[in-house]
Amino acid sequence: MALVTFTNPEYRDKTVYAVAGSHTQTLLKLARENKIPIQFECEDGECGTCLVRVTSLDKKLERMGGPLTEKEKTILKQQGKVSSEELEKMIVDDLPCEWRLACQMIVRDEDIRVEY
Repeated sequence: MALVTFTNPEYRDKTVYAVAGSHTQTLLKLARENKIPIQFECEDGECGTCLVRVTSLDKKLERMGGPLTEKEKTILKQQGKVSSEELEKMIVDDLPCEWRLACQMIVRDEDIRVEY
């Protein structure tokens, strides 16, 4: 089980349990199930509305979900959150990306903080 802490300056932090490795449990789905008000529109990684910042609470792991989807890469570049060079380095060095789309990120067995 993973602990996911959702945080926003306008709302009190909320920590919830997530079933890790289900391959269907996205951050957005988890947020909606727990009435956490992450903004979203398309739920398909096309619009970028559900952009969140994810950090690992266990500094030893720092995996922060599965790899970026192609949709995430496109949206993150469009929104100026990562450059092509940064994306290439993340892929080559297997580094996590702190910016994710909540509708695309699958929760892993790790404790994370999600800023929305």
